Amino acid sequence: MASARAVFRVYWKHIRSHPFAVSLVVLAAITLQVATLAGPLYLRKFFNILATQPQNQHTVSLLIPLLVLVGGMYLLEWIARRTQTISMILAESEVMTKLFDSSFVYLLGHSYHFFSSSFSGSLTHKISKFSRSFEVLFDSIFFQFLPTFLFVTGAVGILFLHNHTLGIMLGVWSVCFILFQIYVARLRQPVREAQSEADTKITATLADAISNQNAIALFSGIPFEQKHFAAVVNDWRQKTIKSWLSDEYIWACIGIFMLAIEIGLLYGAVIFWKQGLLTVGDFVLIQAYLFTTFDRLVAINRELRRFFSAYADASEMVYILDLPHEVQDKPKAKKLKVTEGAITFSDVSFHFNKEKVILEHLNLAIAGGERAALVGPSGAGKSTITKLLLRLFEIKGGSIEIDGQNIADVTQESLREAISFVPQEPILFHRTLLDNIRYGRRDATEAEAIEAAKQAHCHEFISQLKEGYHTFVGERGVKLSGGERQRVAIARAILKNSPILVLDEATSSLDSESEALIQDALKTLMEGKTVIVIAHRLSTIMNMDRIVVIENGVVAATGTHDELLEHKGLYHKLWSIQAGGFITDDGSGTEPAEEAEELAEEE
Repeated sequence: MASARAVFRVYWKHIRSHPFAVSLVVLAAITLQVATLAGPLYLRKFFNILATQPQNQHTVSLLIPLLVLVGGMYLLEWIARRTQTISMILAESEVMTKLFDSSFVYLLGHSYHFFSSSFSGSLTHKISKFSRSFEVLFDSIFFQFLPTFLFVTGAVGILFLHNHTLGIMLGVWSVCFILFQIYVARLRQPVREAQSEADTKITATLADAISNQNAIALFSGIPFEQKHFAAVVNDWRQKTIKSWLSDEYIWACIGIFMLAIEIGLLYGAVIFWKQGLLTVGDFVLIQAYLFTTFDRLVAINRELRRFFSAYADASEMVYILDLPHEVQDKPKAKKLKVTEGAITFSDVSFHFNKEKVILEHLNLAIAGGERAALVGPSGAGKSTITKLLLRLFEIKGGSIEIDGQNIADVTQESLREAISFVPQEPILFHRTLLDNIRYGRRDATEAEAIEAAKQAHCHEFISQLKEGYHTFVGERGVKLSGGERQRVAIARAILKNSPILVLDEATSSLDSESEALIQDALKTLMEGKTVIVIAHRLSTIMNMDRIVVIENGVVAATGTHDELLEHKGLYHKLWSIQAGGFITDDGSGTEPAEEAEELAEEE
């Protein structure tokens, strides 16, 4: 959780860009409290005249101007309130819009590792709460805290001028009351934060279950998930009860406070009235100020609950905003300029933690225009190599260069603009097929997007849909089959047409017929590009210019398909396993099942 200073620092950064609106809010608040304080003063005179003057026309002529002044104060109060409210609406809506925008942009700037370690549902909830918390905090300050401070200060000052003792009594009581409120509010802040975290956990659990509904159904997991969700909700219930009960204890203490000052001030007023130091109008003034003070300070208690709850909500997102981006552009980073597309990994090391080393002093050079395939057992580091090339992670040692330019010295945007990436499991936006294809090049025309779809053999299934290219694909593309999603991702890469192409098991979700079609499209797509292909199905990369065997985070062997088979190393073993037997020296096949299983276990 972020500190209060951090939360208000972020909010102030956005507020200060609207000085006129904020100044108008403050000026209206001051005017409003002046009018509210002045009204009872005229009422005091009004009732003093009623109590001391005879019932005649002259008395009426004295009362009418006072009524006009009281009405004028109420009108001024109405105008000030409307001005304050309208100014607040304009300022808050503008700031909240910027908060949504800035938090969204900063959140998306976090690394791949950050998102893989976070619930998407909870992040969504935090952004929403962050912006709306500003509304609560801003309202609390300018609708409750500032007006209450101005009114109580004014009331204490006016009572002090009329009677020092009563003014001091109200002042001391108000200070004690406010200090008590702040003390108990801070005391129960951990309870509020725990409740807020429990609330966020409910959202995260819901999002996790809903996004994995298919798995829940297939594994008969509804009873289990129900118990899991019930445990999360029960945790929220316990923390919420604790929070609400603490509020009730505070209300009980507030009641004692209010009773004490009510009786104390009225008793003191009676004593001073008996001595001729107070008039009937003074009783009216005291009661008017006292009731308004009670109303304001009681509202402060309610508002403090909302205020600190909003702070707890906001602090979750501010913590993320204060978290430095794991992968950042250097201050003077330049745009990547790709001429040939040559890629060089020089002594590259990478690990998530000291116990799990992924790459260890990896050296790999891929010439511009070369088509290279990365193969090896699961966990060897193949996908990590492509993620490091895209700079989704920062390497721990060595360097990665494209055409002699260190990718750490260029902007991430220009780097990724130069690379078309087709992942093993493409995720689509819940937008139209046209939008998803055109995401590769967002300024492309509809005709260009359709041409890319034809090359990727998407057009066949899209043209059969009722809405065609304007069909929404569902969240994460769930309305499409795995092969259809894969073809849409390939169409997107075709449209992007970057000089470097990375295919991570790009045909893994396709049936044999679709794969044959896509292989033709990929041949066209690969022309004139530097290509890196990751494949477990070795038959798909036999015709690549070079095959690089990755084992234990280093390059174990490199060569063409035939050269690697002759080498009789790891590639020979993997190929033999996939072929259903082992290739003998003369090229004939045998099928020693037990030996194949042993080798599979070794790898």
